[in-house]
Amino acid sequence: MEKRVRSSSACGRLETQHVTSILSEQEDAGKKARNPSGPGCQGEKVADDFVPHRRVNEDVRGQPEWLIRELLRQNRRRHSVTLGDKASVMRGQHRSINSIRRLCSLKHSDSVNCLIDETISLDNLQRLKQAFEDFGSRCVDTKNFGRIVKKCLGLPNTSNEQIQALFKKIDYSGQGRISWGQFCAHMLQENKEKEESARRSKQVAFTLPATMKALGQGAPIVNIHSTHDGTIVTLREDGTVCSWSPELRPQWTRHLFNGDAANSKSKWASDFTVMTEYNKLMIATGDREIQFYDLTALEPYCQINALDTVPLTLDYGSTGPDKCCILYGDTEGCVTIILISSVGDTLRLWNKLPKVENVPNIVIDNAVVSPNVTFVRWKVHQDWVTQVRYFPGFRAVVSSSNEESSSLVIGCVLPLTDAEQQLSEIREACYEGKTKKVQMSWTPQLRASCDQTAFNIHKGVKTFDLCRKHSLLVTGGMDRLIRMWNPHFSGKPTGILKGHSAPIVHLCISSEDSHVFSVSIDSSVKIWDIQDQCCLFTVDPKASGIHGDISACSYSPAMKSVFIAADCLAVLSLKLRPQICSRLTVSHDEPVMCCGYSEEFRQVVSCTEGSLVKVWDLDSGRQVFEFGGTCDLSAVTCMTFDLKGRRLITGGRDGCLKIWNFNNGQCLKTLKKDGKCREVCDCIFMKVHRNGYVMSVGRDRKIDIYSDIPEDLRHVQRPQPSWQDDLKNGHNDDILCVAQCPPSLLATSSYDGEIIVWNVVSGRIQCRIVPPHAAEYQNAEGLDSSVPSIIFLKNLQVSSATLLLSSGAAV
Repeated sequence: MEKRVRSSSACGRLETQHVTSILSEQEDAGKKARNPSGPGCQGEKVADDFVPHRRVNEDVRGQPEWLIRELLRQNRRRHSVTLGDKASVMRGQHRSINSIRRLCSLKHSDSVNCLIDETISLDNLQRLKQAFEDFGSRCVDTKNFGRIVKKCLGLPNTSNEQIQALFKKIDYSGQGRISWGQFCAHMLQENKEKEESARRSKQVAFTLPATMKALGQGAPIVNIHSTHDGTIVTLREDGTVCSWSPELRPQWTRHLFNGDAANSKSKWASDFTVMTEYNKLMIATGDREIQFYDLTALEPYCQINALDTVPLTLDYGSTGPDKCCILYGDTEGCVTIILISSVGDTLRLWNKLPKVENVPNIVIDNAVVSPNVTFVRWKVHQDWVTQVRYFPGFRAVVSSSNEESSSLVIGCVLPLTDAEQQLSEIREACYEGKTKKVQMSWTPQLRASCDQTAFNIHKGVKTFDLCRKHSLLVTGGMDRLIRMWNPHFSGKPTGILKGHSAPIVHLCISSEDSHVFSVSIDSSVKIWDIQDQCCLFTVDPKASGIHGDISACSYSPAMKSVFIAADCLAVLSLKLRPQICSRLTVSHDEPVMCCGYSEEFRQVVSCTEGSLVKVWDLDSGRQVFEFGGTCDLSAVTCMTFDLKGRRLITGGRDGCLKIWNFNNGQCLKTLKKDGKCREVCDCIFMKVHRNGYVMSVGRDRKIDIYSDIPEDLRHVQRPQPSWQDDLKNGHNDDILCVAQCPPSLLATSSYDGEIIVWNVVSGRIQCRIVPPHAAEYQNAEGLDSSVPSIIFLKNLQVSSATLLLSSGAAV
């Protein structure tokens, strides 16, 4: 039966498919309607085949008509990219569309409500541009800007205050007029910084180096699992079970196989898993056995022996209340499934059977005819099964192998096409609760094509994972590529993640974090973002300290850690933000160096040591914007606003000052001296005789003065010549603070405790202030005589005298 499934590729958002999928059949059987969604729209992607004239999928229903027309206009021939196409073709197409969407996205998250809807029609956008051009100077004032917005964008109810707030953000220099180019530049820059902010929010890293525990001599670890209480359980090939704390502190060790080497060949374990609901450890052995151990006492509970083949990979899953599914893959490419109902009673019944080598034993031929057991063996692959898992959310079994024609197969547990016959066989085997002697055939059965979905992958699959939340299948193997699939469609992958330089041996999807963890045989570990399809973090062996051949890997969502067994047992834990107090909200991940208030927009701006600037709405306390935080920016040490409060001036440890439009993150100008620059400790914006100036002080012990000329288009500006009095009689130590008292007074304080008051008109020293006993504090070893802060007191009901307040250890 064919089902209509939308493409999971972001490049195929306008596409739908008629496909036959075992997962679609499974969902129909369970009456679960889901709309699978694929990964995001960045990285190298491959879209599904396009079938013309299909109905538009649900994701596109909300898109504006102009965006759909524009996408169709970009490429009328077809709207899918095959494996042979260049990725740049599709990326270029989406950059064009996304740029238009960013231009049209005028949504503000601060106190100014959403002025313009997130998407507007192309016609409205063209009318808006034409309205700007109709003015002779092609520039409009705030009054005409409001008329244009209301008329061209169909927003008659937008308040003048909202429009004026947007106008002021664009007109950062206070000229009173804006052009179409300024309007577009502001919107594009704002959305660029929002995208960068979203990228920063996804940053993730491991704590390095890895925590490691030496394993000593012995057989390799075959698998790693965690229990509900966070305990880590490992099993060596020789049957040695170890329990570890999450920090890899050993708790206990037990040797399960006590074979006598003189009389019989020693047993070896091929895989194991934990039956958490029943507190059991289940082990597959090379003697064609599946053994059950009590997880608390590690005493043998029962075993199923005389399997037809050696189980190479083992898995367990719950299928309902007191029901489970045990499955294993073997060397013949078969997947054997044992369904058990009334699991507790069945295991207790087997526990009372006669013992073989001190373990209660039941032969597989007898186990499968038990009243509560259903047995099926599928012939799935033509090579060894590398991994097999049962996914309860999909009610499907997924297995993989190294041969290409059926590298990975998603199949049903029981046949879906002949359910009546299956039920009839079950009734015959369990008539009136009494088992009948049924001759079991180990001949594997072939699934019908509609009961499975096969994926053909170059060089096969060594590892995979499947996520219901993201409707995502990821595969990895010898070709060093991670392929992302829509599990409902096996035609082409929706994305390919490149970066590993060695075969991939472990993959895990963290659905809650939207991450994919991958491990390759060279001990490299990577974290990928599902939506953006990009690598967020890479750990190489040199950084982690993990060396040797990897024998087992596991990711624990509860502990957010990757456990790796090689020459040693190692754990890589994700760095998590410390929880200071449940009632407090941490606003920054780094120390906050300074903050200020813009009365013009009623916004608070804070700057961090990592050069990240955040803008907060004063009334709601919510963050409305952020920018900076890139590696090319120095740590911010001080900040101030211009007189209108529309521009932000920051000083850094690199000795440079930068002027920003802090509402869109655009760096308008850089102020720096020639030659070597030292740290800026403080800065102010001052107006003298209708001229604006930016003044800074710092470790170079001089006052730097920069003219503020918004019309000056030079990106880098040099300071004016220093005052002669400053060069000859200025501070002898680092200047820590500067304060102004309009119209003509300026005060500076230094590390040695000296305060100098200047006349900014003449550039001469008005007076020097040396705090009492400053010399004593300066000469005393270990005592601080610095004056880190000064301020002129204003609006005091005192005489006409000017008051200056200073703080410090010696004052």
